[in-house]
Amino acid sequence: MSAERGLVERLRAYFGIGYAGTDEVEHRLTELKRSKTVSRLFWLVGVALFGYLFSFTLGQVGFSVGELVKYWPAFREALGEFVPTTTYNGVPFVDFGAYWQFITVEQPKNGSTFVDAAITTFSIGFAGTVLGIPGALLFGVLGSERVTPFPFNFIFRGTMSTIRSIPALVWALIYIPLGGLSPFTATLAIGTDTVGNLGRLFTDALEEVEDGPIEAIESTGANRVQTIVFGMLSQVFTPFIAWTMYILEINVRIAVTMGLIGAGGLGSILQTQQGLFAYTNMMATIIVIFLLVVSVEMVSQRTRSYLRGDTEDRGIVRHLMDLVRGFPERMSESLGR
Repeated sequence: MSAERGLVERLRAYFGIGYAGTDEVEHRLTELKRSKTVSRLFWLVGVALFGYLFSFTLGQVGFSVGELVKYWPAFREALGEFVPTTTYNGVPFVDFGAYWQFITVEQPKNGSTFVDAAITTFSIGFAGTVLGIPGALLFGVLGSERVTPFPFNFIFRGTMSTIRSIPALVWALIYIPLGGLSPFTATLAIGTDTVGNLGRLFTDALEEVEDGPIEAIESTGANRVQTIVFGMLSQVFTPFIAWTMYILEINVRIAVTMGLIGAGGLGSILQTQQGLFAYTNMMATIIVIFLLVVSVEMVSQRTRSYLRGDTEDRGIVRHLMDLVRGFPERMSESLGR
């Protein structure tokens, strides 16, 4: 019994549970051990909850290793069509000619070419961004507490939050009664989405302006509008342009996803070829989408770097590689917008 009691006492001392030392140092050490034990318990509970949540969500979506094994042969066959190969002098290469053959033909659905589809996709993103700028600027300025007193500014902040809470794809569905599912409604949807996203960025930028220029403008006897324009907006003119270019990047990616629901452009071609299980043609379309999106992002990011006055030049190749590596993640984010 004494051995068991000694073991219990050592465990209690190790974990700092129900154990009191004989002096102040041991008492403090016991408190530290007790805190560490409580922290471990919280971590154990957190890991258990995370494991349960992960297991539950896997069950909800029907994810299993058995499903992967079952469909792996079909997936491997599809991969072969996504990346067709040919040989030159007995050496295998990716058959880019198969991609080029599909890219250069007119699409039978509407007689358009890939260039037309790419222009449509870019136009949806660009026009939607421009249409949303006035509303974003209005709500962004009025949403700032420096312009509209609390709590009235939250009327405009709340409006922007409401707009942002609804993905652009859902806005396109909302606007269907205006003109069906078309580039027109897709542009309206992106314009609406821009008001919420760009407006919030504008508001945050205005919250950081310096008081000095504002006070200087007020000292000249300027009215409220003049103070806002020349004292506040003049300080954030460059960030406004930079944020607008950033939103343009996002909107071009969203314009691609709009086509997946039938709004035209490259996304519609991709959706059509997916329905036909024409994986080689799908990959050709993805390549064109990649070139369009990365081109827009490169121009946008270089413009923003110039506006920020960045002097460090990482080189065009390294900059392009950064865009390439982050392309899948940015496209997946656009699906939720």
